[in-house]
Amino acid sequence: MNHDNLYQYNNKQRWKVLLFLFAALIAAASLFYTNYLVKSLSKSERTKAEVWAMSTRSIMTMPDVDDQFISYVYAVRDSLSIPAIITDSKGNIIFWRDLDPHKTNIEEQADSVNSELEYDPVYFEKQLARMKRNHAPIALPLDTGETWSVYYLDSLALRQLRVFPYLQLSLIAIFLIIAYTVFNSIKKSEQNLVWVGMAKEAAHQLGTPISSLMGWLELVRIKFDAEDDSSLNEMERDVKRLEVVADRFSKIGSIPSLANHVVYQVIRDFVQYFKVRTSEKITFEITGDKTVEAKLNIPLFDWIIENLLKNAVNAIESEGKITINIIDNIAKEEIFIDISDTGKGIPKSNFDAIFQPGFTTRKRGWGLGLSLTKRMVDYHQGQIFVKESELGKGTTFRIILKSNLRYEPTQV
Repeated sequence: MNHDNLYQYNNKQRWKVLLFLFAALIAAASLFYTNYLVKSLSKSERTKAEVWAMSTRSIMTMPDVDDQFISYVYAVRDSLSIPAIITDSKGNIIFWRDLDPHKTNIEEQADSVNSELEYDPVYFEKQLARMKRNHAPIALPLDTGETWSVYYLDSLALRQLRVFPYLQLSLIAIFLIIAYTVFNSIKKSEQNLVWVGMAKEAAHQLGTPISSLMGWLELVRIKFDAEDDSSLNEMERDVKRLEVVADRFSKIGSIPSLANHVVYQVIRDFVQYFKVRTSEKITFEITGDKTVEAKLNIPLFDWIIENLLKNAVNAIESEGKITINIIDNIAKEEIFIDISDTGKGIPKSNFDAIFQPGFTTRKRGWGLGLSLTKRMVDYHQGQIFVKESELGKGTTFRIILKSNLRYEPTQV
């Protein structure tokens, strides 16, 4: 990665970290404030439970007093709306409030005439166990020396407040993820349109000089009577190669047409063209299955192989070897194409980054070769990745394509 790309990459990473820290700070502040509110309301509700218990005790133990005072005590007790249970010193349930109004823990109430209450002691025991798990009991001593215990649950509002920040943050996170995905998709779509426009314009601009070069070649052959001249034949192959390149650019953005081809033959034909334009110190070898077929678009697939071979050649500083091994994975109905070189290797930390647009280790590189390669492999409904690499020893890229051959298990 050159200096400018490294700066841009680090700058993007720094912004991502800052945005993540800012989001984490907002989440922490929200949770902290909500926790503060929950604690304050929890104290308030415990006070309510204590007041309810004391008012209930007063009603049960108060001597004959003014009716107005009794009405006041009842009003205070009934205004405190939280689920609560009072048990005696033996753990028996003697009073409760804000539980299921259709159930009772007193059998006589259910047996009384015209009673719509259901005697359900199991329900009350479950509620009591639940309250014991939520809060420590409030001790309520009586004048008789006996001590009652008051258990209670948090109100519905308090329970909802406990959950609210997590629900709120989850919804915000989902919204941000959706928004990021949508905007990222729009951004990529706009970038793709720019690249497609540039590619088609490049193809258009290349068309005229390529046609002229083909014409000049024919004139040279006629003028110098050199129909079978090897140099002119190689020049013609290069001009035709330019036609292929221009055709590639003109097809960017279009859905490529795929047809059945023998993978070995396609790769062999391109390597024969490529190796005569490479240093003689670099040798090429194609091994593996020679018959397996896959659906390919020849111009695009040649481009894939060309980019990988160019990277392999650039990785080899002087002498070296490039090996292409074709493997038919019958069980998975896939074809593995391993392209190995004896070059300088790739650090493991860059295995994924090398496929990102703009990533390059060369001073004059654009960093688009492997990014385009990955996209063209995607067009073939395949995969590409760094299978293995060791610094100073070389790298192996693996392409995975769907095989046209279908494995039929033997019928027993």
